[in-house]
Amino acid sequence: MNFDEFINTLSDTNIALDSITDFQKVIKNVSKLELKLNQLNYLIGKKNLKEAIKEIFEENPKSFEILNILVAIRNSNIKVIDKNGKINKLSDYFQSPEQIYEYIKETGLEEIFKNKNIKNLVDYVFGIEVGLDSNSRKNRYGKIMSKMVENLLIQNKIKYKKEVPSNSLKEIKNLGRDIKKFDFLIKTNKKTYLIEINFYNVGGSKLNEITRSYIEISRKLKSYKNYEFVWITDGKGWLRAKNKIQEAFEYIEKIYNLNTLSKFIQLLKMEL
Repeated sequence: MNFDEFINTLSDTNIALDSITDFQKVIKNVSKLELKLNQLNYLIGKKNLKEAIKEIFEENPKSFEILNILVAIRNSNIKVIDKNGKINKLSDYFQSPEQIYEYIKETGLEEIFKNKNIKNLVDYVFGIEVGLDSNSRKNRYGKIMSKMVENLLIQNKIKYKKEVPSNSLKEIKNLGRDIKKFDFLIKTNKKTYLIEINFYNVGGSKLNEITRSYIEISRKLKSYKNYEFVWITDGKGWLRAKNKIQEAFEYIEKIYNLNTLSKFIQLLKMEL
């Protein structure tokens, strides 16, 4: 593969409009919380929040277990520092009306509730879930990329295996104890290709880490003449890590993006 061809043909994106937000996931997440959110709606507009909190707590204390999502945090076990410098888990605040009021006050939710800046907590959390889903978008880039590659393999009638764990490759002894899953395995009459696939829209330390990891895997696999590592990656994020991907070209013979992938497809068809 030619590095200049690779870097000059990187794709701007691989995501379509229907992949931007997973609304079915959002709806599912909100539906799990809907009953408790509706109970907490009672707090909206109340001037005496302490009393309103106490009333709900006496009726159903579990309603407050989801307060973390109101500040866009999924994990209620994360640790925070209170106004006195003490470290607590978020969930520690949900154990009594007094602690709940402190949480609502200190997070700023008190004024939001009193001033009715929120009209309905179900709708509010729906918006939060849409925002949180954007954090999953990076993972979707990779999944979409894998699906695009898979579709090409199917179109060209190339057989493959998906999510192949390294410990299932009995011949290979030097990949370490940690089990790694290769995105695809393709076996031809000439050799077995172990393939990793990803897509990066932005740069960052992740690209440096993944490059070092794949160079090491490729180096180890070269000890086995019947195996070869293949890296299919794309995205303009590589323009910010150009030196790292260029370094990878020195050690990994087969690196492709979506625009150059046809060369690998043709090679596979020749070896079948």
